[in-house]
Amino acid sequence: MKIIDAIKTVCLKQENIAVKELKTPWTDQITAANAWQEYPRPQMVRDSYLNLNGLWDYAITDGPVPTPAALPDWQGQILVPFSPEAPLSGVRRQLMPGQTLSYQRTFTLTKDSDPALPSGAHLLLHFGAVDQRCQVYVNGQKLGEHEGGYLPFSLDITAALQDGTNTLHVFCQDDSDTSYHTRGKQMIKRGGMFYTAQSGIWQTVWMEWVPTCYMAGLRLTPNYDESQIHISVSTDGASAEKPLLYRAQVTSKGKLIAGLSTESADFSLVIPDFVPWTPETPYLYDLSLELCDPADPAHVIDRVESYFAMRCVTVEQDDKGIARLCLNHKPYFQHGLLDQGYWPDGLLTAPCDAAYIYDIQTMKDAGFNMLRKHCKLEPLRWYYHCDRLGMLVWQDITNGGSSYDMFHLCYRPTILPFTADGAYDRVKGTGRLDPASHDEWYRECETTIRHLYNCPSIVSWVVFNEGWGQFDTEKATAFAKAQDSTRTFDQASGWFDHQGGDMKSVHNYFRKLVCPPTNTASQELPTRTDISAPQDANHCGMRAAVISEYGGLALPLPGHITTDQVYGYKNLKSAEEFQTRFLAMMKHILSLEADGLSAAVYTQVSDIEDEVNGVLTYDRKINKITIK
Repeated sequence: MKIIDAIKTVCLKQENIAVKELKTPWTDQITAANAWQEYPRPQMVRDSYLNLNGLWDYAITDGPVPTPAALPDWQGQILVPFSPEAPLSGVRRQLMPGQTLSYQRTFTLTKDSDPALPSGAHLLLHFGAVDQRCQVYVNGQKLGEHEGGYLPFSLDITAALQDGTNTLHVFCQDDSDTSYHTRGKQMIKRGGMFYTAQSGIWQTVWMEWVPTCYMAGLRLTPNYDESQIHISVSTDGASAEKPLLYRAQVTSKGKLIAGLSTESADFSLVIPDFVPWTPETPYLYDLSLELCDPADPAHVIDRVESYFAMRCVTVEQDDKGIARLCLNHKPYFQHGLLDQGYWPDGLLTAPCDAAYIYDIQTMKDAGFNMLRKHCKLEPLRWYYHCDRLGMLVWQDITNGGSSYDMFHLCYRPTILPFTADGAYDRVKGTGRLDPASHDEWYRECETTIRHLYNCPSIVSWVVFNEGWGQFDTEKATAFAKAQDSTRTFDQASGWFDHQGGDMKSVHNYFRKLVCPPTNTASQELPTRTDISAPQDANHCGMRAAVISEYGGLALPLPGHITTDQVYGYKNLKSAEEFQTRFLAMMKHILSLEADGLSAAVYTQVSDIEDEVNGVLTYDRKINKITIK
C-alpha cells in the first residue's frame, strides 16, 4: 500500500478556498435565447412544448419566505436553468441556509394562441430539478411545493391561468450539507472530494398542453427471453366508468414491425427477430402510443412518442462456475469511469447538450463502455445520449444524511481495509440517526427508480456509497430491488458490505489491484413478480466481483485548474508519467477478468475544482490520455 499517497488525501478540515473561473469550449456560445432549448423528456414526447428557460428576475434575501403579495426588490436577472452559484447564471452568488432565492418571469397565453387545442385542455408546468425545496405560484395563486433537489416535479396550472400575461413565481431554499436532505457531493465549505454547493432551478423549466384525459407516465420493460416489450400506461383524468383504447406501434428504421389496440393499460408486444442492445450495437426501437375513444377509434385523445431497447441484465455463472455480470445472458466485462457531472461554468448543469455528447463519446472512444453516475441524477437527455450512443450506466441513489464522520467512513477503511466490513451503518457517523431522513430516502429511492426505469443504458443501481447516509442496509436494498427486478444492485459501494445485492464491491486506490473474493453467497432478497420474472430466474445466487472505484491518477495542468490546492490519489508530474501509468493500469485491470473480475470503475471522467483525478481537465479542453 502506498501509505504516503493515502495520507495526502486526508482532509480533516474543509477549507473554503475560492475557485477561479474556467470556460469550457461551449461557455461563450450560451445565450438567453439558446440555453437548453432541447426537448427535455426524450422517452415521452408530445408536440406541445413551451420552454421557459432564459432570463428571469431574481433576488436573494434573508428573513421570511416572500410571497407574491410581499415580493422582494429584484436584484437583477438570472439565466435559467443555471444556479446562482454558476458563472453561466450571470449571478455568481452563494445561497446560504436560511436565505430565500426568489424567481419571477412572465409568459403570454391567449385564447387564440393554439386553435388546435381540444376543449378543456390542461397546461402542465414541469421542473427538471430545483435544489432543494420550493414553492410555486402562478398569478399570485400557490399551486404547489416540492422538496428534493435532484428529482423532477410537475403541476397543473390551468386553474390559475388568465388570458394574456401570466406571472410565475418560484421561492427556493437550500440547507445544503447543514441538514440530512439529499445533497450528493455539494458542500458550502467546498474542498477536496466535495464541491461547490449550488441551489435553485438547475434543470429545464417547461410547459405542455394535455387533454383532460392524458397519458401521465409509461413503464417499458423489455422481456428479452420472450422477445416482448411490456408496456404499462398510467393515465390522468380518466373516468372509471368510461373505457379507453390504447393503440401502440413499434417501428424500426421507419418500418412497422409490431402493433396492437387494446383496452388494457398493461400489454405486451412481440418484437420479432429483434436486435439486442449492447454498447457495440445500441439499437433503439421507436414506439408510438395513442389514447383513443373506443366508441370512435379514429379520434385520438392523446399521443406520445417514445423508444426502447431489447436487452437483459443478469448475474450468471460462466463455464468455470464464476459469477459474472451478464448482458443478454453473456458475460460482459463492464469497464467504466466515475462520472460526477460537474462543470466549471454550470456546476451541476452542463452548459449544453453538446457537452453531454462530448463527455460520453470521448470516454467511449477511449475504450470504456460504462459510466457510473456518482452521487447525482442527470436530466433525461444525458441518459438518452447514453442510450443512443451505447454507454452502460450504473446509477447511484443520491446520498444524503447529516454530517459524515469522514475518519470512520473514508480514511480508516482506505488505510485499514480490514475495518471496512460489517454493519457500521448503525452509528452516528453515517448521518442517518433521524427517522425522518429514512422516510425521505425511501420516497426518493422509489421516485428515482421510477423516473429512470425506462432508460435501457442503466444496468445497475448503487444503493449506498462508502457509508454516506447508509442505514438499514438489508431492508433498504430489498426495498430498492422491489422497485426494479430487471437490473443488478451494488448494495454498498466501497465498503461496509452486508453480503447482499448482486456484487462484492470494493474501492481500491492505494493497494495492489486484485479481484475481490466473493465466497459469500448473496442474501435472498424479495423481488417483485412481474413480466421480468424469467430474467430473475437467471441470477445464480452468487455475487459478481467488482472494483467500483480505482485509479485516481492526479495530474494538474496549469491554466486548466480552478485552485492551487491540488487533491488527488496518486499525484503525478507530467503527461508522459500519466500516460505510462494509465496504460499500465488499464492493461492490469483488464487482465483481472480472467481471475473473476466482472467490472471496474476508473476515477474519473474529469477534474473537478481541487480534485484533478480526471481523464479530462475540468474545462474539457485537454484529454490527458492524448496530450503530447
